[in-house]
Amino acid sequence: MITCGVDVGSLSGEAVILEDGQIAAYSIVRTGPESAATAVEALEEALKKTSIRQGDIEFTVATGYGRVVVPFADKHITEITCHAKGAHFFTPSVRTILDMGGQDCKAIRCDEKGKVKTFLMNDKCAAGTGRSMEVMATLLGIRLEDIGPISLEAKGTTIKVSNTCLVFAKSEVLSLMRQGEPLEEILAGLCDGVADRVKSLLKIVGVAEDFVISGGISKNIGVVKRIEKKLGLPAHICFEPQIVGAVGAALLAADILKRRS
Repeated sequence: MITCGVDVGSLSGEAVILEDGQIAAYSIVRTGPESAATAVEALEEALKKTSIRQGDIEFTVATGYGRVVVPFADKHITEITCHAKGAHFFTPSVRTILDMGGQDCKAIRCDEKGKVKTFLMNDKCAAGTGRSMEVMATLLGIRLEDIGPISLEAKGTTIKVSNTCLVFAKSEVLSLMRQGEPLEEILAGLCDGVADRVKSLLKIVGVAEDFVISGGISKNIGVVKRIEKKLGLPAHICFEPQIVGAVGAALLAADILKRRS
């Protein structure tokens, strides 16, 4: 059985191809101006990594913000459901999931089968998301992937930076730069602000072991370490946390095929 999951988000698009329930290939591409084109590109890139052809794919589920326009999808399913399914695939004991995407953060509680019990999403502002970290990296003249490691070099009292508004956060960071605050201290304040924001979400839905983080920001070790410290729990992060939603979509596609047969 060959199925495909496509997750078209605000910053990136992912495609995952499963063969008999195992990952055969995957890709991550930058989201372009057209979600449909992003989905096509993601699938093409994944197919380049396997002998499987598009015609071999028996069912495709699309998820993410652009799911309704994916031209080759047989069904589209909300990213909440797909992330829970994908997180359960990588960590079967998972009960709490934090998905930190490009434009929002989602706190999800699931049962022992990976089905959603409750969730809470914060998408009112880009603060604390992948987009906010990209903006700050550009503002500070550093690489996005360096934010986490540099933030862990901070030695002083954590600087407070707005975690509710990206516009305010940018203004605060500019002010701190003019005051001569060390780069590592500013980045520590940014990462700590993100950790505070998601902690509030998680406390509402309830935090239980095992705890999984997915999404692009889970690659930021500065944010992850601070979340773990605030929760008093270690986070489980799979080998490629950006494909969790697409994996869940592909698994749901397989479930649909099984029910039909």
